[in-house]
Amino acid sequence: MNPYEKKRRWKIFLLVFAIVIGTASVFYSDFFVKKMEREEKIQFELWVKGTEKSSEIFDDVRYADVLNMIIQSSKVPVILTDTTGTKIMTYLRLDSTKTNYMNAESDATYDPAYFQRELRRMKEQHAPLPINYMGEKMLVYYKDSFILTQLRYFPYIQLGVIALFLITAYVAFSSARKAEQDQVWVGMAKETAHQLGTPISSLMAWVELMKARFNAENDPLIEEMENDIKRLEVITDRFSKIGSKPILEDHVVYVVISNFVDYFKLRTSDKITFKITGDDQVRALLNVPLFDWVIENLLKNAANAISNEGTITVNIIEHLAKEEVFIDVTDTGKGIPRSKFEAVFQPGYTTRKRGWGLGLSLTKRIIQNYHSGQIFVKESELGKGTTFRIVLKSSITYEPTTT
Repeated sequence: MNPYEKKRRWKIFLLVFAIVIGTASVFYSDFFVKKMEREEKIQFELWVKGTEKSSEIFDDVRYADVLNMIIQSSKVPVILTDTTGTKIMTYLRLDSTKTNYMNAESDATYDPAYFQRELRRMKEQHAPLPINYMGEKMLVYYKDSFILTQLRYFPYIQLGVIALFLITAYVAFSSARKAEQDQVWVGMAKETAHQLGTPISSLMAWVELMKARFNAENDPLIEEMENDIKRLEVITDRFSKIGSKPILEDHVVYVVISNFVDYFKLRTSDKITFKITGDDQVRALLNVPLFDWVIENLLKNAANAISNEGTITVNIIEHLAKEEVFIDVTDTGKGIPRSKFEAVFQPGYTTRKRGWGLGLSLTKRIIQNYHSGQIFVKESELGKGTTFRIVLKSSITYEPTTT
């Protein structure tokens, strides 16, 4: 199984596991809240009965202590109104800072609108109970206690804190892992450049010796060998630049791509046709050795996707409004499933038996990290072909015309 497929399955499993834990937490908290809600309702009903009895036998001291205990045991805020539920007669356990209308010297205030808000909230939460208090019929409304209200929101706050912690941990670990991967990439690249240096120098010496011994200064085979050695030097230069900030210079994109395609097509099957279309004047800031590497990887993938005969087209487009350059590399190969559009850029992903799966990963790093651009699969259809799009910042700035 592909390691990235394994990684994706583990992510799905962990996500499902987290959802199950979160759902169980919410359901358990909801069960606990409903149980507490029932207990508060029973407590409120006892308070109503106790208040009624205390008003009936207020002059009988035998039961005064018991009734007072029942009345004082309730902690829920209540409002007593007339039988129509509109006129507030009295209240208990509301916010004392907003219900003061007796002591003018106190810092507390009297807020009539507060009573109406609380009554409206009580009506929304629970149905009232009738009460006969001091010979007068009334309705009693109550709302959930402060603790119960907090418990209702607690699981969601808890899940939010856990989610925030997981996101922070994920970002931190991902950043650390990416930094470690970058160090590995840089180390491997520089070591490769170092190892290539000696055999390239030897090959250059051998070519010079062949030219001198066999008088082959103008031999076309020797010239092609020299071209390949120069290509190896370019590759070595590419690897040596990994990890350091490359120098970007202003180039005509069409010329850079055309020069590389001319070299590449001689080393590819003659059944594959290469086309370069679009704007031949647009310019961008490029590091040519690294950018050639990008084009090489895209062309190699395109050529490998074509089983027999086919066409590879490089189309250069200038987006004037955004001051960007679009480079579309299109092949007539086997195509890529939509589900793999992102996966093809991951290190190690390959559909070839002998592939390392590093080409497109390096391509993305070169475009994003060194050219501040973008690369993605623009479109693909199985059996018909694929188009990769590179987006670069144009080095030409256009001033808006004024009339």
